Amino acid sequence: MSNLPRIVVAICTYKRNEPLRTLLSALVRVAEATRGRAQIGVIIVDDNLDQRARGVADEFRECFTLKLDYLTSGKGNISIARNIGVDAACKMSDWVAMIDDDCEPEPDWLCAYLDVLEATDADCATGPMNLRVPAGSPRWLCDQPFFDDVRFDLADTSPMETAATNNSIIRSSFLRDHPEIRFLPELGKLGGEDMVFYRTARAAGLKIRFARLAGIWGNEPPERATFTHQLKYRFWLGNSMFVTNSYFGERRIRLLLRGGKMTAQGIFRPFTRLLRLQSPQWRYAAACCAGGAGLIFGALGFEKDH
Repeated sequence: MSNLPRIVVAICTYKRNEPLRTLLSALVRVAEATRGRAQIGVIIVDDNLDQRARGVADEFRECFTLKLDYLTSGKGNISIARNIGVDAACKMSDWVAMIDDDCEPEPDWLCAYLDVLEATDADCATGPMNLRVPAGSPRWLCDQPFFDDVRFDLADTSPMETAATNNSIIRSSFLRDHPEIRFLPELGKLGGEDMVFYRTARAAGLKIRFARLAGIWGNEPPERATFTHQLKYRFWLGNSMFVTNSYFGERRIRLLLRGGKMTAQGIFRPFTRLLRLQSPQWRYAAACCAGGAGLIFGALGFEKDH
């Protein structure tokens, strides 16, 4: 058993005790499905000032071969919490897997990652995150492509330029060898810290592949299944796009023009679809405009917290 690779799943949590419990229950099933291929452990970093996730962590403390460690941050800054998690995880593992506290992996999640990593000798892999909404949510939310354009959809083992912390795995030795590559605290409230982290790591030689079968579910709560939330989320997504790309030196004028193009595409999209005798998808078009507006506002100096 000791010769099997060690995988530690690093989770940051903030005001989501019930989703965290759902995630940990799913990870118990993942650990069982991975038995014989890897040893599994979990690190939870509680970003709540009141340490409200401690009780949930205690429920699962003895459920994993490598145990479950509970750490605290309490800063309300996702970058700081992520850094605490990966620094602790990479010291006791061969691989660090990352997933968000409102997500739920399939039982073969880590087996699918191991298949790709063994086949490609990559240092990192990322998989699809499929969003789902609770029963009774508006039909338009699933009929229109709100969830289709925010996830990777590539052939298995495809090379990647980046990865997503809601569903990824990275070689622990890379983290240990590159202590300067971590999540930036200044982005911990704005967002985009994961894209900057992985793009910086790739520039330092990290080899990233896509694991198509390493899928997870993002469980959206009822309060997110609204048109207002979709507009706000898309605005933030566009704003985060500015933060990420400007960090890597892209000029504001180019980002401003890109935001204008995104907005124009959103405006004309329903009319183009109507000419093709397709449904106009007005709500999705408005959300696309909100994304373009977020990028424009970012280029003009406005940055929105996550």
